[in-house]
Amino acid sequence: MKRRTLLSAAGLSATAASLAACGSGTPGESKDDADAAGDRTQIEFWHRTFTPFENEWYADIVKQYNDAQDTYFVTDVEVPADAWEQRVKSAQAAGTMPDVYTDPSTVDEGARLGQFLALDDLLDAEQLDDLTDQAKELVTVDGKVYGYPLLLEPQSALFWNKEMFEEAGLDPEKPPTSWDELYETCEKLLPALPDGAFALTTAGDQDTFAWATVGQQYQVSGHFPITDDWSEADTDDPKYEELLGFYKTLREKGYIPKQPLGPYVEAKAYGEKKCAMMTSGSWAFSEIASDYEELLDSTGIAPFPTSDGDLSDSVATLGNFKWVIDAKTEQPEAAADFVSWCLAGDVENLVPFFVGTQFTKAPARPSVADAVQAAPEADDAPWSAVVSEDIAPASISNPSYPWDILLAMGKALEKGMNGEDPAAALKAAGTEIQKVIDREELAGKAPQD
Repeated sequence: MKRRTLLSAAGLSATAASLAACGSGTPGESKDDADAAGDRTQIEFWHRTFTPFENEWYADIVKQYNDAQDTYFVTDVEVPADAWEQRVKSAQAAGTMPDVYTDPSTVDEGARLGQFLALDDLLDAEQLDDLTDQAKELVTVDGKVYGYPLLLEPQSALFWNKEMFEEAGLDPEKPPTSWDELYETCEKLLPALPDGAFALTTAGDQDTFAWATVGQQYQVSGHFPITDDWSEADTDDPKYEELLGFYKTLREKGYIPKQPLGPYVEAKAYGEKKCAMMTSGSWAFSEIASDYEELLDSTGIAPFPTSDGDLSDSVATLGNFKWVIDAKTEQPEAAADFVSWCLAGDVENLVPFFVGTQFTKAPARPSVADAVQAAPEADDAPWSAVVSEDIAPASISNPSYPWDILLAMGKALEKGMNGEDPAAALKAAGTEIQKVIDREELAGKAPQD
């Protein structure tokens, strides 16, 4: 089955008030932008609000592009993260999407709905070839490329506090690699932890389980909870029962809290030493570096333990933020030139991004990865090789079937963690998944190689 990346809607979206949408061209530009643009062809670029550094990088790369040539001018629009989904939906409904925008979703749906413009005839072939195999898979549908990835970002990794390990008599340089080793590590940590602290935090609710455990589901069973042709649910597997039992054991033994200490995507609980180990995406190292700098040297990162300890099959899935060109843009050449210059051109345009985000994201281009590892700052970031060489290459891409299918498994995992019968929870998930298959007429619609 073709596996592609989907950073789940639950992981990315939040309900927000509807905002007026800016359209293709530059209707939302300021007077200063209009003056600076002069008689150049103008286009608009949207990106979400990220970390302060990332926001600065986006603004700076647009400025660099505008300063580097006098043919095109790009207006940069930063959209608040909690308003992104509503704003995009409103703009799509009104036919006023920007010319270029960042997109974390599966490319299959956008290509099928005619939302993205294919890049094959707009970018040089060598630029499209200068992508890792995983990155190419993320943006290719039926042999055509519908976006250019900025990064690849493992959505599951194990972080541990080396000082807490030492206090518990554990080897601070040896994190657990299997479920059994994880249980043993948690058992040894508990007596040495401060009051109210836990050995580990993980996903703990159905929405987070839905997207954060897809890699675990595949690693433990070797398949997704839907057949390869998307015709039937495929949840009746004892291996899935083992996965539900894994989280039940963590909860029953008191290794993880009964209620999440915070969102899976944040590192606050870890930073405040409310847990000795944390499961989160590789991005968490950026938060640790910026908000809990005192823990930077004592924090380790490794692949999250697998059921059998074989880390060649990572439990991580790959998040990504690719830049796409709206299919309705009136300036495809200008949009393509912008994407080409920023993402597919000089590697030095991109090195500052990966250095500034603390080497927590994997470049989508091998040439950029080499340049990032050669940066002097990499010597002070030993975790960088773990992310780009150990976790990301072994990660899998999420499937592109509807969110409701992922959520059905998320519900089953939460039920299992809370002590409900695993077989019954998975049967209910299978029933929900089959309803989605029938409702959406998914049979035979699975992406093909």
